[in-house]
This record gives sequence, C-alpha cells and structure tokens, in this order.
Amino acid sequence: MSAQNVKANVILDLKGLTCPAPLLGAKQMVDQLDEGQILMLVSDCPGTQDDLFAWAKQTENHILKTEPQAQGGTGYYIQKGKRQARKANVLLDIRGVSCPGPIVEAKKLLNGMNKGEILKLVSNCPGIQSDITGWADATGTKIVDTFKISADEYEFFIQKS
Repeated sequence: MSAQNVKANVILDLKGLTCPAPLLGAKQMVDQLDEGQILMLVSDCPGTQDDLFAWAKQTENHILKTEPQAQGGTGYYIQKGKRQARKANVLLDIRGVSCPGPIVEAKKLLNGMNKGEILKLVSNCPGIQSDITGWADATGTKIVDTFKISADEYEFFIQKS
C-alpha cells in the first residue's frame, strides 16, 4: 500500500488537547485495533509528532504518513504492528493480590534468577503500573516490555540486572 492510498479504519480527532493526551488516546485506540488496521489521529499539539514517532518505534506500530488537515491540525496514520511474543524465564501470575504484593513477590523471584533472565509479572492491582515503574526506577530494575491485556490487567516483562 503506497502512502498516497492509505485509508483509516478509525479516526480519532483530539484537536485542542495538549500532550501527552493525543499519544495516550492513540495508544488506547490502537490497542483495540486488529493487527494491520489503521488509526488516523488528528492533533494540533506541537509535541504529538515527536511523541508518536518515539512511541511507534518502541511498540512495533508504524506511522505510515502525516498530512495537514483542512480543519486544522495534522493527521497521523498509525498502523497497528504485530505484537512481538516475548519469552520469559519465569511467570508470576499474581492477579487478585493487592499492591505492594506483586512487587514484593517479583523482587523475591528476581533475587533467585540469573542476570539477564526475564520475569513475566501478570497483575490486576489498580496501582500496579505506576508502582512498578517507580520501583524499577528506584532499584535500577529494567522493564523490557509492558502490555495492557485488559482494562485492569497488565503484563510486565522484567529483566534481572
């Protein structure tokens, strides 16, 4: 498909919102698309382009083209990429356990793992996303991938440093 013939499956107009809202809206919508489908995000926030291109590079999604819109803003055509299957050495499915339980248990498992091995943590604790990011930043632990698997459930792939 040439960039000229790109047709969006879904259009999301977020003109008037400032960053990071357009990126967050695009991510939420792309997560609901099937592989290969295209979202056209319309945004007039000057930071959207940098945010989208950085996000697409990290997530295997693709910005097919951008174009100025007659009604103002820029249209970004985002194609949902193929989710890469990530391998984990250890699985910790701890749904139903409230925070900080998932982090406490993940820390215990990581302590017994070898450097470079990956722990897959599955959790539905309401604060897990911010908690695990803060914990990783504070301890130098590397989160190599995060997937939202449903409205309240996440998969984190954590690599032992």
